[in-house]
Amino acid sequence: MPVLRKGATGLEVKKLQKKLKALGLNPGRIDGAFGRITEAAVREFQRNSGLPADGIAGPRTLAALRLETGMGTSALLLPKTVAVVSKMFPFTPPVNIATNLPSVISALEKGGLADTDMVLVALATIRAETESFEPISEFISRFNTSPGGRPFDLYDYRRDLGNLGPPDGERYRGRGFVQLTGRSNYQYYGESLGLGTRLIEDPERANDADTAAAVLACFLKHHEERLRDALARDDLAAARKQVNGGTQGLEMFIEAFRIGEKLII
Repeated sequence: MPVLRKGATGLEVKKLQKKLKALGLNPGRIDGAFGRITEAAVREFQRNSGLPADGIAGPRTLAALRLETGMGTSALLLPKTVAVVSKMFPFTPPVNIATNLPSVISALEKGGLADTDMVLVALATIRAETESFEPISEFISRFNTSPGGRPFDLYDYRRDLGNLGPPDGERYRGRGFVQLTGRSNYQYYGESLGLGTRLIEDPERANDADTAAAVLACFLKHHEERLRDALARDDLAAARKQVNGGTQGLEMFIEAFRIGEKLII
């Protein structure tokens, strides 16, 4: 499927910019570089046309513009290659990225989050949460286990996590790319993803690459407005806080985002 989005360059983008300008919209310079101004013009066209205003010129938007392009998604979708993402994850085995990146990109596409900003946020989040670029289970630490206590006993009665007592702490410990934690979160995201009670009944499923990627995309979608607002202000600390609630992993988040930003934009 042809897709033009922020970060794309070339003749097809220039055609898009010319078409937007001809319709009285402002795509910025007609330079073949899909930046924020072009994205804003696409969003305005989409709103005027009754289309989802995601700023991505996909098949429906291109059809509404009466534009044809032979370019495929893979030629334009930012960091699609292992080489690019590996630079954002300098300590991660490339095989892990090659194995799991397709699941992440697919989930973001399905969630309408495959533009440059949101893919960078997703990848930077993975770097901060699970640097190995693999869905993993939370490790035992002083934050989740009391001295001499059962593994994850500090989570057992956490009402904010919806846990009801042993063995909920260990059973619903952090998993996946975004470290999904707590009975209520497993239930909520399981239902949001159309899994019914399957994630509650089989929490280890959260470490399946496709499920972990879907949870990550769903989580980012729920925080999309505030994330985009933070990115528009170039406030990466605020963006990280939307995901983590604090500053844990902030340095890795910022480093990965800035590396990706330089390589992609």
